[in-house]
Amino acid sequence: MEGCWGQLGISLLITAEKDAASCPVPKTPHFAKQVFPSLAVWCQAQSGTRSYGPVFEEQPAHTLFPEGSAEEKVTLMCRARANPPATYRWKMNGTELKMGPDSRYRLVAGDLVISNPVKAKDAGSYQCVATNARGTVVSREASLRFGCKSSLGLHKANKMHKQKFGEKLWMRCLSYRWLLNEFPNFIPADGRRFVSQTTGNLYIAKTEASDLGNYSCFATSHIDFITKSVFSKFSQLSLAAEDARQYAPSIKARFPADTYALTGQMVTLECFAFGNPVPRIKWRKLDGSQTSKWISSEPLLHIQNVDFEDEGTYECEAENIKGRDTYQGRIIIHAQPDWLDVITDTEADIGSDLRWSCVASGKPRPAVRWLRDGQPLASQNRIEVSGGELRFSKLVLEDSGMYQCVAENKHGTVYASAELTVQALAPDFRLNPVKRLIPAARSGKVIIPCQPRAAPKATVLWTKGTELLINSSRVTITADGTLILQNISKSDEGKYTCFAENFMGKANSTGILSVRDATKITLAPSSADINVGENLTLQCHASHDPTMDLTFTWSLDDFPIDLDKSEGHYRRASAKEAVGDLAIVNAQLKHSGRYTCTAQTVVDSTSESATLTVRGPPGPPGGVVVRDIGDTSVQLSWSRGFDNHSPIARYSIEARTLLSNKWKQMRTNPVNIEGNAETAQVVNLIPWMDYEFRVLASNILGVGEPSLPSSKIRTKEAAPTVAPSGLGGGGGAPNELIINWTPTLRDYQNGDGFGYILSFRKKGTQEWLTARVPHAESLHYVYRNESIGPYTPFEVKIKAYNRKGEGPESLTAIVYSAEEEPKVAPFRVTAKAVLSSEMDVSWEPVEQGDMTGVLLGYEIRYWKDGDKEEAADRVRTAGLVTSAHVTGLNPNTKYHVSVRAYNRAGVGPPSPSTNITTIKPPPRRPPGNISWTLTGSTVTIKWDPVVAQADESAVTGYKMLYRQDSHSAPTLYLASKSRIDIPVPEDFTHAFVQIRVTGPGGDGIPAEVHILRNSGMSVCVPRVQTLIFRVLPRTLQNNISISRNTCCHVL
Repeated sequence: MEGCWGQLGISLLITAEKDAASCPVPKTPHFAKQVFPSLAVWCQAQSGTRSYGPVFEEQPAHTLFPEGSAEEKVTLMCRARANPPATYRWKMNGTELKMGPDSRYRLVAGDLVISNPVKAKDAGSYQCVATNARGTVVSREASLRFGCKSSLGLHKANKMHKQKFGEKLWMRCLSYRWLLNEFPNFIPADGRRFVSQTTGNLYIAKTEASDLGNYSCFATSHIDFITKSVFSKFSQLSLAAEDARQYAPSIKARFPADTYALTGQMVTLECFAFGNPVPRIKWRKLDGSQTSKWISSEPLLHIQNVDFEDEGTYECEAENIKGRDTYQGRIIIHAQPDWLDVITDTEADIGSDLRWSCVASGKPRPAVRWLRDGQPLASQNRIEVSGGELRFSKLVLEDSGMYQCVAENKHGTVYASAELTVQALAPDFRLNPVKRLIPAARSGKVIIPCQPRAAPKATVLWTKGTELLINSSRVTITADGTLILQNISKSDEGKYTCFAENFMGKANSTGILSVRDATKITLAPSSADINVGENLTLQCHASHDPTMDLTFTWSLDDFPIDLDKSEGHYRRASAKEAVGDLAIVNAQLKHSGRYTCTAQTVVDSTSESATLTVRGPPGPPGGVVVRDIGDTSVQLSWSRGFDNHSPIARYSIEARTLLSNKWKQMRTNPVNIEGNAETAQVVNLIPWMDYEFRVLASNILGVGEPSLPSSKIRTKEAAPTVAPSGLGGGGGAPNELIINWTPTLRDYQNGDGFGYILSFRKKGTQEWLTARVPHAESLHYVYRNESIGPYTPFEVKIKAYNRKGEGPESLTAIVYSAEEEPKVAPFRVTAKAVLSSEMDVSWEPVEQGDMTGVLLGYEIRYWKDGDKEEAADRVRTAGLVTSAHVTGLNPNTKYHVSVRAYNRAGVGPPSPSTNITTIKPPPRRPPGNISWTLTGSTVTIKWDPVVAQADESAVTGYKMLYRQDSHSAPTLYLASKSRIDIPVPEDFTHAFVQIRVTGPGGDGIPAEVHILRNSGMSVCVPRVQTLIFRVLPRTLQNNISISRNTCCHVL
């Protein structure tokens, strides 16, 4: 069954490789061999369609076929681009397949279709062969494998497991997920529980009551489009007894001692430990640092897209407050073959030599072999095969064909293809004739190429008219047939003919030489010296043959200057034809160098040069090396960069850490680094911190560009130097002391294995208790003891530790144990009714000595007579105040009132309750029959007195709000009788007035009037007005006015 599982777990999908060959050069049909039977000459086809050998576009891929599948066939893909079109054959295990009418094998285009595949007959290695008249190529090999036919099964004993609370548990299964009691109640990986994706085992670091139940392993397998899943039998886990003992970690799920991976894959390492408390898992690479490709999630370390730099020894560490455990293993990286250099389609002359090379990378190192037209190629006669090199001596036409180099190691195979075409051609000038008209400058030089197409290379002769030219002081014929004439004069004008000949035939081509006046520079550029940012013009004037156009070009250190791509730094200074001045704007350091002005026509050119020196800040120093690494200092050395024509005055050093990407200037020894120095010490560094360094040079013109960063280094570890901050605490459950602090940042941990040491004692006692709290992320500690009384003050100190030692202690802080609810109640509680819906409550405070916590305030509870106290409304005060104003009461109602003290733990006992009856409400009717009289600067307003009903409080007076207009602030007037005199200004025209009763029960409903100057005296009966005021919104109330003839108008 394990072999079956092994097949099911293998992924065999491999993407098709692109053939390494470039587009082939077409060749002629095979019948051309018969034209020159002794030479077997190939001729280029004259038709419009060019021929070329097969080039694979799709190759077969590894395939896994599930036995018992409903599919009745397997298809292996193969397609090649070729002209004429390719024909296809297939090989199985190196033997060609027969494609008969009754065969289960058939070709569909280039694809191989196997009907009713059977493992015993069809499992094996397959290869596609593509052929046309130009040659043959073979595809990579692809395997056809068969999955398990038997049903997926799990073998798991149905055992009873008994564990104690807190003990470790280990159960074994073959696959991926576990169920608890029923589907789909899958067990999550939560730090305490872990399901290994390598073995399928379920691990529980510390069992709890919630772990009781029946467990089943749920295994799933995917084969192409088929998914199979199965449950194991349920196994019961019961917990025999509770065991809260703590114990150190013990790593149980561990990654292999040697883990092999291919480049580009993702590697997953597993590490899980038993322990109580549940251990924390940390990962590190012993011979390197963590990279951005790491994805750590406690028991798992994922490394994405691994490369050779990820090879090395890795360690996982499990730690809790009882101790630590570690495990180490190696990751070893291998690589499939990958081409570094491949062959390409080549045309070569008959009789010439050829060297082809294929170079592949990979681990283990790939072996390279060669194929010609699909057959192995070994050294023979003119052909030498040596690993990745293939050499031909004196090529013949029969060497033409399709060639492949194959690189392979145990992880894979790659193919590269190319077509070799050996040519035999008579000289032909149709593609490259000698130029018809050849202009040349007087006293200058002319070069006339002779480049006929020919194979083998043609022999070349030159003539002027009927004169055969030979090499002399003024005439040179080069090995490739090019004619060079120097110190030209008018007598050199005439016809020049190139004759070319090889054993295939002969041809010639003629051009006419015309002599013109030479071009000369009359004003050359001058050398200059400027600073960065300045402007300069380099002059260049020339004379030339007037029958020809003159152009100017400039180059910097022999590289042409493109004015359109110079970002505005270069431009032409003049539009005159004979003037080629170059303007340099806002010169930069990169503009230093040798400037060359070239004046040219179609027949000749001449140049003059000048040097421009641009002074600026220094260039970046090089070769920054870090050595003598300590805990707070390192020694830095560097090599001197370019001074950019101004002496270096001083250096500065910057650094950055992994915690911040920002570069910061560092303190150094010496403080000021002179310009001739190449080493300095960097001080005041943070221990156990990853750093990169860079160096900057400066001179009188500014600070230059920084050097490249140094390699990353980590300073040595040291004991902590800073005590943790934010020490405090309090709160919690009874008999608890909770101590809080601010976790120490990575900058101040100074080393691995970081944690905290707490010292605390009851205030007034001598003996200190201590506790060690591991993990830098910890931020509180809970001390439980039945002897701890409520709100007991403790003196508390804290210090940090790591593997190098302990740091300084903090200042002592006072932290109180958990509070309890107040034990005493306030006394002498009194309540006094205020208005009809409010009351004032006062009391005597509780004694501070009786408190079991910090008094936060008092809670007033009040409830109607006849209601239960549990339904009481509540009002809280803050601090030490001993009175409260309560609103929202019902008028003329009896209430019971009690007061309690409260703190963070809760509310204390109630005071004895007191009773109070609220005042009756004020009269509900507003004043009526309002009238007024305007006399000079006084308005006299009168109204009928309001008489309280039996259920209303007495009337003690009246309140009137007087407002000049709708935008002015109102003025309050009080009256004991039913009239009032109000002074008004001389320009008084109108006013708004509200009148209401007042008394012990509060203020009544207002009556509103609008007083007009010319309306005289008027009386209004308010009954209708009262109804309006009680129903209509305020916007309508403001529109009610009283005039001379009308009472209570609505405008």
